[in-house]
Amino acid sequence: MNPLPHSTYSSEIAADSNSSFQIISVTTAAEKALFLDVPEIVYANDPQWVPPLRNSIANQLAETNPFFQYGRLQAFIAVETQSTASPPKPVGRIVAAVNQRLIDREGENIGLFGYFECIQNDAIAQSLLDTASQWLRSQGMDKIRGPIDLSTHNNCLFLVDGFASPPMIMMPYNPPYYPQFMEQNGWQKAKDAYAYHFPLDEPLPKEFEKAYHFACKAGVTFRPIHTKGKDFEADAISLYHLFNKAFSANWSSTPRTQEEFLEEAKSLQDLVDPDVFPVAEYNGEMIGFWMALPDYNIALKHVNGKLNWLGILKFLWYRRRIDQGRVIAICALPEYRRKRVALALIYLGMMGGIKKGKPYQRAELSWVYEDNFPSRKLIETSGGKIYKTYRIYQKAL
Repeated sequence: MNPLPHSTYSSEIAADSNSSFQIISVTTAAEKALFLDVPEIVYANDPQWVPPLRNSIANQLAETNPFFQYGRLQAFIAVETQSTASPPKPVGRIVAAVNQRLIDREGENIGLFGYFECIQNDAIAQSLLDTASQWLRSQGMDKIRGPIDLSTHNNCLFLVDGFASPPMIMMPYNPPYYPQFMEQNGWQKAKDAYAYHFPLDEPLPKEFEKAYHFACKAGVTFRPIHTKGKDFEADAISLYHLFNKAFSANWSSTPRTQEEFLEEAKSLQDLVDPDVFPVAEYNGEMIGFWMALPDYNIALKHVNGKLNWLGILKFLWYRRRIDQGRVIAICALPEYRRKRVALALIYLGMMGGIKKGKPYQRAELSWVYEDNFPSRKLIETSGGKIYKTYRIYQKAL
């Protein structure tokens, strides 16, 4: 993390408390450890929270992250200072980031905030947000947007509706009071996104099976994703090119390098269930996919953010309880739309999920931006229903 002089803010935390807090720019190993400790304090009594893997967050902010080839960042923590004799207690955190790829694409000096966590205290939250804003202004930014953890390929969005169930794998979660921090202090909604619930005990409309047979007759072939060896690597490269073709125009998003994409693909390789990850090909070229993963959050909830030997044992034990999955993306190149490839992939993905011996009882498709009407229509036609709403905010600097 780029070192900066310490920024300090002092304020009363609450009317009935004698403690104060400081906002500190993270530079030392001890401060980085405190940064990683914040979520355990914020979510100590939240039964829905799934602890993130500490090493994963640390690696995202490490200077070895390819992000530093095109971006810069500064992390901050809020530390409660009750007395000089007490050890520092972290009560909030934030990262301010400049993603040059996003600036080049949108043609605006847009800075990002992410990795935000805070106890339920407006003064601390606003000091964190103000500090991130000040740092971004010093970097020449005119606007701040978030939460986005460096890019939308990482964690992003605040949950604003649908707190009754835990997040599925690779989806955000936060306390219900986070949106209040934003809305009470001049932040504006930039865009909402939805998570859809898919019932697996209800049959798909007949048109989806018909679409599958139609696509097959039109020369499209379907198969499960490869998960081993050179075949996996070849499929991962094909997925990378498809992502860039199909999703390059996504709002507030920037394309990843092939190296970045393949690194993430390898991290997920052992988690894939090929039965719920069909791909479509035409003349030997991949033209579409339905990307789903079992909801490993059910197991990760029990490892407390650490995959040490005990964490791995717990993960292997609790993964047997996984009974749901998350659909991350449905993709079909536009030029093959008439061959009904997207509908055929939905059919195959859903059929794979209810195949004999499979444990899945429900599925989530997430996330979909509110103004992505073609995708929303397709999802809702197949039986998906909105059950969670997420939001990204922005503000002029």
